[in-house]
Amino acid sequence: MAEPLKAMYNEEFLRSLGRKLHGACEMFEIEAFVAEAMREPWEELELKARMRRITETLGAYLPADYEQALAVLYAIDHECIGFPYLIFPDFVEVFGQNEEYWELSIKALERFTAKSSAEFAVRPFLLRDPQRMMEQMRVWSRHSDEHVRRLASEGSRPRLPWGQALPVFKRDPSPVLPVLEQLKDDPSLYVRKSVANNLNDIAKDHPDVVIGIARRWMGTSIRTDWIVRHGCRSLIRKANPEIMAIFGYAEEEEGAPLVASAALSVDPSVLRIGDSCVLSYELRLREGEAVRVRVEYGIDFVKSGGKASRKLFLLSDKTVPGGARLSAVRTHRWADLTTRRHYPGAHRIALLVNGREVAFTELLLEPAALDG
Repeated sequence: MAEPLKAMYNEEFLRSLGRKLHGACEMFEIEAFVAEAMREPWEELELKARMRRITETLGAYLPADYEQALAVLYAIDHECIGFPYLIFPDFVEVFGQNEEYWELSIKALERFTAKSSAEFAVRPFLLRDPQRMMEQMRVWSRHSDEHVRRLASEGSRPRLPWGQALPVFKRDPSPVLPVLEQLKDDPSLYVRKSVANNLNDIAKDHPDVVIGIARRWMGTSIRTDWIVRHGCRSLIRKANPEIMAIFGYAEEEEGAPLVASAALSVDPSVLRIGDSCVLSYELRLREGEAVRVRVEYGIDFVKSGGKASRKLFLLSDKTVPGGARLSAVRTHRWADLTTRRHYPGAHRIALLVNGREVAFTELLLEPAALDG
């Protein structure tokens, strides 16, 4: 079983960090720092809680003056690169939000984001003064470093995973749009992925805004088309009619349904949590011109309260000749994941083509087998 991500913050990491800090600042007490950071209940702390514990402990053992503390971090940040060193921008978030520290903190976030990422640390600054911070984000969107440009987009996402939500941009995303406009043809894939994710966030609250952007941006360049496609993925999954038309998915025609026939089966139809099943589908499309089709299966997962919630899984997305016959098999595992728990009960499984259900079957999921 894979080790949990929080395990990267361990005694070895803390001692290594402590030695680096002591080398830059003789007053830094390595043993006291490690002991304080790992005080109980250290083992019970999850990833973000461990990160914050380390950050707060840094504040206790670095110089009390914020500018001097940053100078110590600057002295070692060239050898502190990667995900574990999110603690550096987190230090800015915790100790650098006073008004008198504004310039210092902005420079620190810009510097640290290239070593790990300041996408989480920047969000409290946005919550406190969105207008001022978005002005800074626009400046960053023109920066020569791709990591800083990405921060302008990733940090302003309304629904950043693991990050604080930005209700002000969920209500009105217009302050974010100039940043995305600036980055819509960015040469860095790292940046373009962020722009697409930002658009996808916005689409969940303001689909019309993203549909309008898709219409304006499509055809600008290959890089921009890629952003639009990935930024509209949630709208495509929902089979939004306008988005489906923009991307050329075939529509139903009066008297000529897109799917002439379809069938879906599951084997076995009764299994336990942790087992796997094989899904098989066959379908035939209407005769005529070539059509673009998106084939998915959706499982109405039974939740803890007994209600069902559908999750879609992509099977195929391509252009095929009119009258084409499509078939495939897919193995689906029913093991619990960190993002999904399974519950016993009847699960409805549907086959969808361009968002329309064309066939379905059912599966009975039973409790996991007891060990021994």
